[in-house]
Amino acid sequence: MRDVSEPMTPQAQGPAVQPGTQAGHDAGSGLYVRTWLWLLGLTIVEIAVASLSLPRGVTVGLLVVLALMKGALIMAYFMHLRFERLTFVYAVLSPLILAVALLAGIAPDAFTRLP
Repeated sequence: MRDVSEPMTPQAQGPAVQPGTQAGHDAGSGLYVRTWLWLLGLTIVEIAVASLSLPRGVTVGLLVVLALMKGALIMAYFMHLRFERLTFVYAVLSPLILAVALLAGIAPDAFTRLP
């Protein structure tokens, strides 16, 4: 333990932080470019899944999962929610819960009107 009467030396102050950045946060645009490349890759996978002749349920399921992944990436990196864990969870789960509630309300009518 350090004596509080001693002045702090630069080595004891901890790692240097560049002006304009926060400790623990990535600086520069490299993170955004990598995120954009991931989003581009997921979009290409979505196009491939849509063009394959898979059963309709599998196609819809894969597209929903890929859309959720893209939404999570956008919220985490472009909306800067990756450091706010609880807000991020709420932002991901609330649209999913609303979509399930909407489908539950529409499903009975949709199934009775099938040709």
